[in-house]
Amino acid sequence: MNNKNPRSGLLFRTVSGFLWLLFILSIASIAICYPNAPHWNWKGVFRINGLTLIIWAAVTFFSAVVSTFASKYLIGFRYYNRFIWLSLGFTISVLLLVFVDHIALLLLTWFGMGFFMARLIGIDSRWGEAREAARYCQIHFFVGGLFLSAGILLLSFYANQFTLTGLMQHINELPFPLLLIPALCIIVAAAIQSAMYPFHRWLLSAMTSPTPASALMHAGFVNGAGILLTLLAPLFFKSNTMTLLIIIGGITAIVAQFTKLIQVNIKQKLGCSTTAQMAFMIMQCGLGFFNAAVVHLILHGFYKAYLFLSSGEEINHNSPKKYQQRSLNYTQAIAVFALGILGALFFAWITGKGLKLDGGIFLTLIVAITVGQAMDNIIKRPELSNVKKAFVGPIVFFISIGLYALMYNGATVFMKDLPMIDNPEPLSVLQIVFGVIFLIGFFIMKLGIYKNFPWLYVRLVNDSQPYKKTVLRYKTSSK
Repeated sequence: MNNKNPRSGLLFRTVSGFLWLLFILSIASIAICYPNAPHWNWKGVFRINGLTLIIWAAVTFFSAVVSTFASKYLIGFRYYNRFIWLSLGFTISVLLLVFVDHIALLLLTWFGMGFFMARLIGIDSRWGEAREAARYCQIHFFVGGLFLSAGILLLSFYANQFTLTGLMQHINELPFPLLLIPALCIIVAAAIQSAMYPFHRWLLSAMTSPTPASALMHAGFVNGAGILLTLLAPLFFKSNTMTLLIIIGGITAIVAQFTKLIQVNIKQKLGCSTTAQMAFMIMQCGLGFFNAAVVHLILHGFYKAYLFLSSGEEINHNSPKKYQQRSLNYTQAIAVFALGILGALFFAWITGKGLKLDGGIFLTLIVAITVGQAMDNIIKRPELSNVKKAFVGPIVFFISIGLYALMYNGATVFMKDLPMIDNPEPLSVLQIVFGVIFLIGFFIMKLGIYKNFPWLYVRLVNDSQPYKKTVLRYKTSSK
């Protein structure tokens, strides 16, 4: 059905213009206030701080880009107007998440995010798979909201504090058991939101959403867990659950990277990639670098929004001609490893992190792996000559690392008044052992050694399948 209603076009232009205006105002506010973030609180209901403005700028930018893209991409779509309102509702929910101070409003915005995203996933109600995907994802979002509610309300009623500000100020007065149980509940909520294992299937089952909605989901929705953990950072320090965040993120990152290699569908590859990147974000929180997690979710949002919005072009460019070996040889692996180490050292030099025996070492390790993956993609591009790989690769590498480090420093300064957002954990034996295992798993993946174990391949294929009712179940009956 071709949708050429001029009112729809006007609505899209109005919403896009509104989002671009909010983005400009957010950036202007940061520029005017920097380096001292504003501190405004209205009767314990709403508040504005450095994190608020940073997230507003990022979210409004992503939403404005997606809205502008969708105004052309979705022409002819039956649910054109519905998409506009649902995406706007989702954007407002995320903006409110970092704006509200009252606990009840925080929980309301969290449930609102899940509601609007589930509706976007199942926006084509005539399509059976879309209905099933929306239902399946909504169950996950609702369960995550229940865990978050249980954790937050238990803390609030015991401490008799019903604002985030008040709750974090009195967190030291609560007994350890009463901190541990809510922390575990909130970690479960964050794990569901960011599609950590074993909650990853909802993300792989959400591919029924239009491409602009997928971009919004991968660039904004899954990042909500990082925002939540940052808002409640003191709780995880006081409950001794930081190492648990590292373990959850590390295991998920390894498994998600493995499963990404065996996917043949572009959206499924992007889904596995998002899970892996969110796992890195969770690990950064566990290391005590919540500021790094905020920067990571912003950079991931830029990267993933671009990949989804350009996925159609990617399909055109990758029409299969012949099989290409995707694993690195040992020479390439050494080059990637060396550049990754240089990247970590460069990052440490700019930020000062990783120079002491604390969680900063693992933060630079994550940066090294991220850079190594980027270099991996450059080295394996067949259209690039060896000369170009030798010169273009390092240039892109140093620019990327420098940008990451500068954003990290800028966010750290602007969020310096938030409690415990840059508080590296001391090294422990468990962290060292887990870090070694993580590195071994990473290089087993990159060198393609896993291909020698068929049982592992089968297990990864089975574990990376979407929910069965979201795949072609209604093909013959839907019209």
